[in-house]
Formats: sequence, structure tokens, C-alpha cells
Amino acid sequence: MAEPSSAKADLIAAIDVGTNSFHMVIASVSTRGVLRVHSRNKDMVRLGQAAGDMKHLEPEAIKRGVATLKRFVTEAKNTGAHVRAVATSAVREAINREDFVQRVRAETGIDVEVVSGNEEGRLIYVGCIHALPILSKRTLVFDIGGGSTETVIGTHGDVAYVHSAKLGHIRITTRFFPDGVITADRLEAARLAIRGDWAPVFQSLIAYGFEVAVGSSGTIMAVAAYAMARAGRRVPESFNGVVVSRRDILDAIDDILRRPTMAERQSLEGIDPRRADVIVGGALILEQAILGLNIQDLTISGYALREGIVFDTVQKQRDIDAYHHLSHLRYQTVDHLCELYRVRRSHAEHVKNLCLRLFDDLQGLHRMGDVERELLEAAALLHDVGYHISAEQHHKHSDYIIRNSAMPGFTNDEAEIIASIARYHRKSLPKKKHEGFARLTLAEQTVVQALAGILRICEGLDRRQQQNVLSLRARHTANDIEIQLMCPSGVPDIELWGAERRKDLLESRLERKVRLVAVTDRT
Repeated sequence: MAEPSSAKADLIAAIDVGTNSFHMVIASVSTRGVLRVHSRNKDMVRLGQAAGDMKHLEPEAIKRGVATLKRFVTEAKNTGAHVRAVATSAVREAINREDFVQRVRAETGIDVEVVSGNEEGRLIYVGCIHALPILSKRTLVFDIGGGSTETVIGTHGDVAYVHSAKLGHIRITTRFFPDGVITADRLEAARLAIRGDWAPVFQSLIAYGFEVAVGSSGTIMAVAAYAMARAGRRVPESFNGVVVSRRDILDAIDDILRRPTMAERQSLEGIDPRRADVIVGGALILEQAILGLNIQDLTISGYALREGIVFDTVQKQRDIDAYHHLSHLRYQTVDHLCELYRVRRSHAEHVKNLCLRLFDDLQGLHRMGDVERELLEAAALLHDVGYHISAEQHHKHSDYIIRNSAMPGFTNDEAEIIASIARYHRKSLPKKKHEGFARLTLAEQTVVQALAGILRICEGLDRRQQQNVLSLRARHTANDIEIQLMCPSGVPDIELWGAERRKDLLESRLERKVRLVAVTDRT
């Protein structure tokens, strides 16, 4: 994982690697937070095709996806844009997702971030609050994709509730309308399945409550366009801010569902003929959302996941530039887990500070940047969360907790790296036979080895959790690394012993012998 120094560039190319379509927006954000779109691109890839779990990406789908991303990345790099690609349900559910991710990396040079459904929902919400004057309102946002539908409630930029359901227009179509033909029995079965999956979610959404409902997907825009055309209203070029009534939406959906064949649906005004085969699945999901949540008016957002990626990228980089530590959202996530699992904060914060100082002093050797520094910071703060389960083998419990926690602001891959760093802060060194470590790419394994090596030493330097080592300085030569320990009085023998027995991983990774030297600090 190399530092994305180009993230500071004015242009950001945000790619939404979706189940149905891949979208790219190349945009910039002004100092006032205004998005300027320079270009958009879209390709209907159909990466995922399954009625249930999308467990496997077919070779032809991977081939189509890689070809599209090569084209997108070439276009983006020709503009000098920093590229950030985010993959959603089709990739995150696939057993062979690494085949796709590695092929993309090999042929385009970019890393595809595979995000959780919750993180996808958060990024969609980020996009919507920059498109509409809804920041201060308790807002329901839902986005119907090919493989999943995200529902989010947020206010003032903070997400109060987010859920990702395995309900997408491709999934519903493949399951109930594989030949594109609508029958009464199929409609009833599909409606029952959607209501069954969503019933508990609707209860939670209603309990949270919302003032305004916002929709942000191609399916919703297609139904809205048809609803407006039926009502004699002009179909606008941009749907951002358009409000469609409950009655108009439901009437439009009823009309779509009365067209039993795909040929009939292809002629409907406002609906892309290429969407005619999946519009039924999407329309049914939208129908159940309108009915189940008693939505009276639906406001359409012209921004969604890809615009959210742009704003999120800019905000993270500004936080890093301004504070040189975890961005605000990521810190909130880590802070919440520390509170939830009752981490001893004085120890965690001290180990974190030692880690970051050692990371900075050794930057010339490990050559990692702010991205990895954030991952180390998170792991240092969270390395002891496993004590909540048991002191025995708590490093393994920490690994489990981090991997299985909601981590807003972090991608799935980043959460796995943080979990692995925490897992190796003591006891065994990383081994290929360890399942979690084996799942990482070679580049990610290298990062884990270096950062866990730093964490092992610094955790040892606070073995008694009394902060007997105030700070440290490190310098390196061609053969060794000398770490000077600033101590208030005397040589902290237990801390030295704790660090000495844990320095082997960093020595191996950086190919230098590590020497620990205590320096009395009487100031």
C-alpha cells in the first residue's frame, strides 16, 4: 500500500464498481466545498448475476470489468486525476473477489477498495448531503443498486442508522423474472420476499423517524422519469432536487408492471431500453419502500456513491494534511470501539504516540506514508480490545473483534489490515498458515509485518502501563537501528525486557539490527 501522494491533486476520479454498471466521475472540490464535475462515464458491465448470494464472479464478467476499468483509468490518468475505485455487493460477496482485485491491480495499477454495505451507505449519504439542502434535516436516503439496497438515516452529516439489504434489481429479476416475463404469481412472490427481508429494517427506520426521504439511484431516476412523462411533466436533464409524489410513483410502477414482456417495457418513455430487463425488480423494491415507510414525497439526489467518494477523499486528505493523524470519521470509529470494549486509554494513547514517533523516524527505511500511518494509529489504539473477551489470547480476540465490527470510514481491506497488526502485537509472528494473514495480498502482508513490528516494540515499552518511557527517538545506519528511550529516572528494566523480546519482527522486515538505549530525562 503506497502513499497516494496524487490524492492532493485537484482532480479526483471516483469509480463506482457496481453490480450492474460501473460509473466514473472526474471532479474537483473547491475550498468552499462545491463540487465541479469535469466528466462522467458509465458502462453497463453486469458484473454480478445471481438470485441469492453472489458467490462467484464469472470469468467473462471479470474480463468485462477489467476492460472497463482499464478504459476508465486511462481516461482519468490522462487528466492527471487521482483514482479511487470502490466496489460494492457483487465483489464483496464473491469468494473469488481477489482474482478480480488482483487482475485490476496488475492491468491498471490501481487498488479496488471493497467496502462493506454500511460503508457504502455512508458514502451515499455523504454524496446526497452535498447535492441537496438537507444537512440539518433528519433524512432517509435509500439507493437501489443491482445487488443491494442501502437505507440510511442521518442528520448534520452524521449517520444515525445504516443498513444494507441483499435486495437489488438484478438479484430480484434473476430470482423471480429470469426470462423477463411478468405474471401475477411472480409479482406476488417477489413482493412477499422483499417485504419479508425488509420488515425488521422498516421497523428500525420508522423508530428513528425522518423528515425527508431521498432516493439516489438509476432505478429511482428511471421510474421518476416515467412518472413525470405519464403526468405530462417535462422530463428534466438533471433530476437533482426533483420531488415526485407518492401517487405518481406508485401509478408509474403499476403501469410498468402491467407490461408483461421486455419488448413492451423497452418502449416506455424515460427508461433506458438497456434497463428494461431489470426495471421490474427495481420498481418492486421502490414500491415496497414507498408503502412500507409511508413515504409521501420522494426527493431525488443527483449525487450518490461516486460523488460521496469524491467528498470523502477530499475530506480525509484535508484532515491528514491539517492534523497528520486519523481523519475525524475514522477517529470517531476507533474511539467508539475503545469505549465499547473499555480499552485502558492512557496505555493505548501512550503506545500510539510511541508508535507514531518510531514510524516517523524510520520513514526513510519503510517508505510508507500517511495511509499506513493511519492504520498503525488505529491498530495501536485498538490492540487491547480483546481483553473485553479474555486476557488469555487477547491478541487473537482483538483480531476477531476488529474484523467483525462496523468500521465507518475504513474499507474492508483496511479493517483486515488493522486487525492483523493488532493480532501480532504479541506472541506469534505472522505466518502464512494463519488464515487472516494468508488472505492479505503480498503488499498488505508487507505492511502488516512492518507496522506490527513497530507496535510490538512500542507495546513492550509500556509493559507495566506506567509510561516509564516518556518518548523515543530513532536513527538508522546501513546496519542497525538505534532507538533512544527518554526515561524520567533510571533504566526501565521491565520495559527494556518487554521490547527486546519483541524486536525480531521489525529487524526481519527492515533488515537491520535494533538496539534499545535508555537515556535519563531529568527535565
